Amino acid sequence: MSITRKPEPVDAIVVGLGANGGTAAKVLSEAGLKTVGFDRGPWLRAHEHYSGDELKFVNRDYMWPDPKMFPRTIRYDENAEAERFPFSPTPQMVGGGTNHWAGWVPRPRESDFMMRSLHGDVDGASLADWPFRYEHLEPYLTKVEWAFGISGIAGADKYEPYRSKGYPSPPLRPTRYGKRFYDACNKMGINAFPIPHAMVTNNHNGREPFNQTSFWNQYGDPSGARSNILTTFIPDALATGNFEVRAESFVREVKLGKDGKATGVIYIDAEGNEVEQDAKVVVLALGAIESSRLMMLSKSSQFPDGLANGSGLLGKNATFHEYLFAVGLFDKDIDEPLNGWTGNYISGGSLEFYETDENRGHIGGCIISASQTCHPVNWVFPGRPSWGDALKDADRNYFNYAMKIGLILHDLPVESNRVDLDPTVKDAFGLPVARITHRPHSNDVAMGKWQVDKNMEILEAAGARKTVPVYLDKMTGNTCHQHGTARMGTDPAKSVLNEWGQAHEVENLFVVDGSGFPTATGVNPTLTMMANAWRCSDYIADVYSKGRKERLVIAN
Repeated sequence: MSITRKPEPVDAIVVGLGANGGTAAKVLSEAGLKTVGFDRGPWLRAHEHYSGDELKFVNRDYMWPDPKMFPRTIRYDENAEAERFPFSPTPQMVGGGTNHWAGWVPRPRESDFMMRSLHGDVDGASLADWPFRYEHLEPYLTKVEWAFGISGIAGADKYEPYRSKGYPSPPLRPTRYGKRFYDACNKMGINAFPIPHAMVTNNHNGREPFNQTSFWNQYGDPSGARSNILTTFIPDALATGNFEVRAESFVREVKLGKDGKATGVIYIDAEGNEVEQDAKVVVLALGAIESSRLMMLSKSSQFPDGLANGSGLLGKNATFHEYLFAVGLFDKDIDEPLNGWTGNYISGGSLEFYETDENRGHIGGCIISASQTCHPVNWVFPGRPSWGDALKDADRNYFNYAMKIGLILHDLPVESNRVDLDPTVKDAFGLPVARITHRPHSNDVAMGKWQVDKNMEILEAAGARKTVPVYLDKMTGNTCHQHGTARMGTDPAKSVLNEWGQAHEVENLFVVDGSGFPTATGVNPTLTMMANAWRCSDYIADVYSKGRKERLVIAN
């Protein structure tokens, strides 16, 4: 295939228009930079394409990558042959994962930014401090909460670090299962609160509150009440006149010039043409799996092992936040129904067990949250029969009388847990797909076991007649949370990016998704990612594009 056209150069290219790329597009275009945004998938319209159709969204994979066109592979042992598996399948379309997400957006903790300082060298792990601290990110957390539309109660989480401003919207009302969770936590002396949620509950920035069903997790919300890059930051960027969306455009290579700078990208457009787009700055925001894959595909004589990979760390230290949970089953003849289809997917949560208590047998901790057990056609609990009268009886007895308490596992970085290019499996364009190699650290297993057991205790206090645990066995990629494959740091020998998400070895290449996270954190990462993308984009617009440099100094 040869280049068929070459549009006029622009100031900035953003590859991937999900939570982080959409944030970068908004900030860069509002700063006056002519910006082009690429996304591999379509540019849908929420009111036309989204609904509460369970078969469409859950069974027919309407929003998910086609596993035949864009597969991934996974192996759990360095010497094993990888198998095709839809590992962490983030929707590939304008708006990315914010099209389908449940929308938990809690803030990180101060401890998240200095795990190595707090815990030193942990055997088998590759802990590293972040090259900035919570106080450097806090102003941007606030910017995102207010510009994007987040509901919550400031101070309800008694462990929350400093915040400069409250939330723009009050929280959603508690569901019946949320009330069960709150009552149980009150009995046990656990601080529980409404998890900050990406949904407006008042008239915020012209968006009206609306909630038709609790099943928006995995669905596209047609109302606009649930905050979504597709319906917020993309329109903000377009309104500047400085931004252009090129959907259904697959970027296959970042080009490198003789001076060692990125010159732009080569992409395949919706008609199958190969196009070359030049720019002064290239910003990657495809997620930690696909951003590292694109950098590996962008080989050159200067970087034979992948773009900006002189350290050899590109793709390594990958973390994925496995979602674990405990299910509570109630008695339909005694207990009130929980009505899981009303309210919202998540309700109450807690960070009571977030900070390290070595009496638990592990370091770190994570957020927990109460939720329903999902969709009427596809709902599942461990041990649920799969056929016949037993299945019907289980549905009658438990669908309306079940809840779960889940957790976002704070998995430790391990250098050998990584993303690389599969040597045999190719995508629809004939390019090597991402291969994930992952074995959980012993701390991950211990944390998952301890927290799932604690969640069962809470369910029992909530009145569950039976509890069923789901522990960590291996990483299945059942979240869209991806981090660490191009970690940030101040030492180019030990990191790929600096504190601004800027590649140490390619000065006009920036990566603003979770790739840069040195550690995973124990909360849903999207708010942290978006805040960091805003911070890095401010640096591009206010410092780098004006020919200056700055370094961030952390006080001891």
